[in-house]
Amino acid sequence: MMDDFLKSSSFFGMFASVAFYLLGIELKRRFRMPLFNPLLVAIAGAIVVVILFRIDYADYNRGMSIFNYLMTPATVCLAVPLYDEFSILKKNGRAIVLGVLAGVLTCMVTILIFAAAFHFDHTMFVTLLPKSITTAIGVGLCAEMGGNSAITVAAIVITGVLGGIFAETFLRLFHITEPVAKGVAIGTAAHAVGTAEAMKIGEIEGAMASLSIVVAGMLTVASANIFARFL
Repeated sequence: MMDDFLKSSSFFGMFASVAFYLLGIELKRRFRMPLFNPLLVAIAGAIVVVILFRIDYADYNRGMSIFNYLMTPATVCLAVPLYDEFSILKKNGRAIVLGVLAGVLTCMVTILIFAAAFHFDHTMFVTLLPKSITTAIGVGLCAEMGGNSAITVAAIVITGVLGGIFAETFLRLFHITEPVAKGVAIGTAAHAVGTAEAMKIGEIEGAMASLSIVVAGMLTVASANIFARFL
């Protein structure tokens, strides 16, 4: 009876995901552990619910369409903090672009080495190339290059979640204290999910991370088509 109700409810997936996300926020606030990233908690909770109640993913995902619709405007809204810190952008423009370029090329080369080491075919290689850019751009780029969009989405989400969890740890480990450098590093490596964490660190970090998403997306689109020919 309960299973039938959950399967037939159009918005059950949405409410469950939001509930787990709010739980993640509370857990992170209370225990102050990076592992309790709200998005990671929401993903884990959704998996448990789908398996426990034997709900088909299509049924669970039916109520998530509003989140998919809001994904693009939410990404665009990240430009607001960038506007507020535009003077810093003008002052550090060259350093920001070079920093993002270094991050994008590092990502591409790492994936190429990884793919060669594990004997990936061309399809799997191009599927992973867009892993460090926002989903809206990554899915389109993957489809254009002939990759598997579902795996690309998974890779992007995993990259963002891991970036959000370990960003501050790596910043401390490598003694990165300059706000602009922090934002560029997080935004380039962990796209929108990382940017959300960067905004919690500081306004400048959030603004630079927002810019890095855009620049990294454009540079990845340009460089991915070149790297796609290497394997």
